Amino acid sequence: MKNFLILHHGFERPTPEDMVGWNRWFASIADHEVQRAGLRGGREISRTGTKDLPFGKDSLTGYTVIRARDLDDAERIARGCPIVSSTSVHEIINH
Repeated sequence: MKNFLILHHGFERPTPEDMVGWNRWFASIADHEVQRAGLRGGREISRTGTKDLPFGKDSLTGYTVIRARDLDDAERIARGCPIVSSTSVHEIINH
């Protein structure tokens, strides 16, 4: 099994029904979940300077680390995630 990072993009104030969906998804991946956290705002640092990042519909708003056999298996798990804007999946490479 490998570790994969699921990035959650987008924020809208969740309704009670939204929270039921999120809680249902987290319960369904309990055997795969390693860690999760929400994110709020932040700063992007580049060669040209620093800018504050907004918190809204297109923002990076959280992550979940899961264990899966391969990228296809990780995608299958991520597809059940309630999506605000989008979700992406990346294999974590430990050096």
